[in-house]
Amino acid sequence: MRALLRQRRAGVRAGLAASATLTLAGASFMPATTAGADTVPATGTPPTVSADPLPTWQVNGVVWSMTTVGTTVYATGNFTKARPPGTATGNAKEVTRNNILAFDLTTGNLITSFAHSLNGQGLRIVASPDGKRVYVGGEFTEVDGKVHNRLAAFDTATGKLVDAFAPKVGNIVRGIAATNSTVYFGGNFFNVNGKSRTRLAAVHASTGANIDTWRPVANDNEVYALAMAPGNERVLIGGRFQQLNGAAHVGIGAVNTTNGASLPWTSRPIPTRQDSRRFSYVTDLFVDGDTVYGSADGEGGHWFDGRFAAKAATGDLVWLDNCYGATYGMFAQGQAVYSVSHAHDCSSLGAFPETRPTTWHRALAETKAATGTDQAPPGSNSNYRNQPIPSLLHWFPTLSQGTFTKQYQAAWSVTGNDNYVAMGGEFPKVNGKAQQGLVRFAVKGKAPNKTGPVKADLAAPTASKAWMSSQIKVSWKTTWDQDNESLTYEVLRDAETKPLTTIKKDSSFWVRPTLTFTDTTAPSGKHTYRIRVKDALGNTLTSAASPSVG
Repeated sequence: MRALLRQRRAGVRAGLAASATLTLAGASFMPATTAGADTVPATGTPPTVSADPLPTWQVNGVVWSMTTVGTTVYATGNFTKARPPGTATGNAKEVTRNNILAFDLTTGNLITSFAHSLNGQGLRIVASPDGKRVYVGGEFTEVDGKVHNRLAAFDTATGKLVDAFAPKVGNIVRGIAATNSTVYFGGNFFNVNGKSRTRLAAVHASTGANIDTWRPVANDNEVYALAMAPGNERVLIGGRFQQLNGAAHVGIGAVNTTNGASLPWTSRPIPTRQDSRRFSYVTDLFVDGDTVYGSADGEGGHWFDGRFAAKAATGDLVWLDNCYGATYGMFAQGQAVYSVSHAHDCSSLGAFPETRPTTWHRALAETKAATGTDQAPPGSNSNYRNQPIPSLLHWFPTLSQGTFTKQYQAAWSVTGNDNYVAMGGEFPKVNGKAQQGLVRFAVKGKAPNKTGPVKADLAAPTASKAWMSSQIKVSWKTTWDQDNESLTYEVLRDAETKPLTTIKKDSSFWVRPTLTFTDTTAPSGKHTYRIRVKDALGNTLTSAASPSVG
């Protein structure tokens, strides 16, 4: 695949190298919690969206980036077709969409009035603050057959290409941030409109002409993501670079929106590169309120792969989540932060550990606020140990591994609004159901709420009778639920429907306690037992019966 695909490779992170670390002091935390959130969380814990995948139009390739304007999601990537949910490639209703499309976030339906064609893949799409435009950047040189070199704009009211906005960018664009009058962008280019620029540039939104007073430099490597800090006085820049404007800024920094001068950035979430095989870099930035949330990909043994939160005005670290498994996109909703990755070890959060063979978890949610301190050793060359961390929330939809990019990932991007979260990538299935490349999830009040306890993990209980006793001991291993941590278990005897007892217990896919109950009222004779389990929304599952005992 092209440069982006080669550089977004990901693999198992193994081993751990200790390094000099910086301990962060003076951070404020939420009260520590032991229970993760879900769609019906404990008081004081942020809720998540449901794990129910909602029907959404599909693509036949990969979605790299998405942005939301109101209830419209604009998506870009590397694909040629879109088709209705629940259909296979080649369906009669399949339509041509070359690397860009739009769909309705509330219905999942394709927006047919937005039908454009990029002649190369799009890598980033963002909206202007007023929502009147979306800007797309990538590798394309034409849009709808017209020359638009790697950066283009669309009017969201009409859906039309903005012909007057046609800057000539010399090479790949990966990151974009915009005000209503200025478009800032970065990537791996060295000229814009025939003038020298080193991986960063700004142009007028009206004409696409250069803003010559803004000329910061990403000296040594690519820019992947840009974001505007509140107040529009700072552009936040993330990527693979080790220097900005000739000074050390590893992976993340800030510059003035007027003259491009470097501004203070106090934290160092990205470790300094050691060589061509051991490094970490920022893949995405998302600003919500006064905080920027960043995602990272690490290459080499236990290089930073997780997520961080920092104050956008200063760079002060809020938290750093050192889960391993490269992270590609971020989105904040309410008091939760959603990310897409291939996480395989979140022991730093006191959550799921590494397994052998490796298991991957492609979509996560965690708290906006810090809730404790890191529970695992620091990553390779990390600048932090015992730093503030968020809590992992109980939200675990299953996105299947895709093959389109040959990187064998699932989701690459995430977006949404107050009621919905959408994910885009190359996954062929969600929760085991065919749904390629795009999917939506909704808050409890707008979701089917039909994702219940996991059937495959609820085995028949065991039952045993003590010698010379009429009492029967019933034992079973708890199951788990993708979006509800606390489950209720009922013990049923024989064909009875009235439970002998009810037990409420928290569980997750990595912590499934064994429960027991002693039946002291069993009539003489042989008996079987079943376990009925339900979540907070009434989804119910009943186990097979135990062998008879008596």
